[in-house]
Amino acid sequence: MSLTLSPLHHGVSPLPHLGVIRVSGADAANFLHNQLTQDVLLLDAQHARLAAFCNAKGRMQASFVLYKRAADEVLLVCRRDLLAQTLKRLSMFVLRAKAQLSDATAEFTLLGLSGDVVQALCGAAASTDPWLRHVVNLGPDSADVLTLFPSQGVARALYLAPVTSAATSALAACPQLAVESWCVADVMSGVAWVEQATFEAFVPQMLNYESVDGVNFKKGCYPGQEVVARSQFRGTLKRRAFIVQADAPLHAGLEVFSSADANQPCGLVAQAASDGDCHVAIAELQLSATDGHSLHLGTAQGALLHLLPLPYPLRDDI
Repeated sequence: MSLTLSPLHHGVSPLPHLGVIRVSGADAANFLHNQLTQDVLLLDAQHARLAAFCNAKGRMQASFVLYKRAADEVLLVCRRDLLAQTLKRLSMFVLRAKAQLSDATAEFTLLGLSGDVVQALCGAAASTDPWLRHVVNLGPDSADVLTLFPSQGVARALYLAPVTSAATSALAACPQLAVESWCVADVMSGVAWVEQATFEAFVPQMLNYESVDGVNFKKGCYPGQEVVARSQFRGTLKRRAFIVQADAPLHAGLEVFSSADANQPCGLVAQAASDGDCHVAIAELQLSATDGHSLHLGTAQGALLHLLPLPYPLRDDI
């Protein structure tokens, strides 16, 4: 098979697979701070954050890109196939906190921005480093641009604006990207979303979240915090996320086998994408399985997987 990757294009993409949860009220930030892997209390208006919501065993039930839209309002972008159950689970912990949670997907225009469009909206001198929030003025209205990890050197961001805002009309003249192209770029960034097929399959480090600023080890308790901390500090991590390429489409939840052991899977596909010619995925793998062994999809005789380099270094110590 060819390992030639499709070029990443510049433009604007729809994101039908993502949705928005709104948390509002005087205790919104404090409530989320006690539930997620991130320090939401210290989050300022100029930044966004990657975060995970875990069960008591440290297994990820959902992942988010979140930011404070106002002092008493936090928006969380997550996979739409997990949104309803995540909203229900988070709501169980509200108790007496002054926080209201709702599905706000229908209230916002949510788009993916890639390449030159990101720089054009943020400004030529603005940084496109990951996890920044840029409030951009487009005509009479403003919108939020949340920078993500780049993909093959191409800047990427999420765009959010109320559906009633006229700001989005300014994007009509930009090149339009197919959602398949965006999803391939998402995989190539090396940062995986938790989705229904991988619900409770991973602790954050299995998806490299500590290496892409998705876990804060200095904050207080949250569900699963002890397990996540022990995974980090008790010794060498034995499972990590890697980017792989195949000669046929993949999907999240598929098991991966190593030629070294035909009986036990050595990993799991966390996120996959295909734009027709290019089939790539983020797969969680045992580190020992990546050392001199071939990797196969489904069985030890299944389709061959090729490891591609991660675009960021793995952090062993925080």
